[in-house]
Amino acid sequence: IHFDYKLALEAAAAGVDKIRINPGNIGGDDRVKAVATVCREKKIPIRIGVNSGSVEKSILAKYGAPTAEALCESALYHASLLEKFDFTDIVISLKSSSVDTNIKAYERIAERCDYPLHLGVTEAGGVLRGAIKSSVGMGVLLSEGIGDTLRVSLTAAPEEEMTVAWELLRALG
Repeated sequence: IHFDYKLALEAAAAGVDKIRINPGNIGGDDRVKAVATVCREKKIPIRIGVNSGSVEKSILAKYGAPTAEALCESALYHASLLEKFDFTDIVISLKSSSVDTNIKAYERIAERCDYPLHLGVTEAGGVLRGAIKSSVGMGVLLSEGIGDTLRVSLTAAPEEEMTVAWELLRALG
């Protein structure tokens, strides 16, 4: 759910397990408060998903590009919007198609907050390229003890994503 807070409210009413949203994209404080309130009442976590294409214009202007610091600042900003309404059941996801940016962004966010982190590399590619990018990008972080959940995103069948994810976890023991 990106821009329409009503869809987030409907999803919560329907009993979803988790909502993925960027609070800064759904409008004013009243809308953020409505989503935070219903999710708190129903014990539904909210995953803040920031990727290179969703960083706010003001943050992009500050850093000049969707850098690791820009991704981190954007996620912390979104978390602060939820925290303002006493909502802290938050999971943070920072995804870049650049493996180096991805690693640095997650390392920075891990230093600055204790929220669970959902790992992934966006636009990873087909099976071979995507498996390599995902394995390097997430493998480094997992070996550093960073990350709580993960998703391998490939331009391939979903079964291939699961195979790569399991092999990555097996390789790391």
